[in-house]
Amino acid sequence: MFGTMIRFIGKKPMPKMKPIELKTPPEQRQTITRVLFDIVKEHGPLTIEDTWNRVKEVGLKDLTSKRHMKIVLRWMRERQKLRLVCNHVGAHKQFLYTTWFTKASTAQSTTVSFPVKQNKPS
Repeated sequence: MFGTMIRFIGKKPMPKMKPIELKTPPEQRQTITRVLFDIVKEHGPLTIEDTWNRVKEVGLKDLTSKRHMKIVLRWMRERQKLRLVCNHVGAHKQFLYTTWFTKASTAQSTTVSFPVKQNKPS
């Protein structure tokens, strides 16, 4: 019991995550967030890969990379513009970005399911 208490006291707490601060000018930030929000709103719940493909189709010049897009999406989540939904398919998890106004049941019904491997009897 004494050893457990020593271990508990010796652990450092997790550092708090500070809010994301975007370094882009406000005009660019507004353009990027408006385009991302419209893409997610129009095309339903999207994964990061699907969102990146849509952004490339639109041809948004202000986003420099996929990493930049992920940072902006996380910033939008902090500001409660978007939310992240986890869709469990068997043993797999799929994280989808959606607007706050989309119902969770519609978010899960529009996703692509993973193929299930079936064993054939020999």
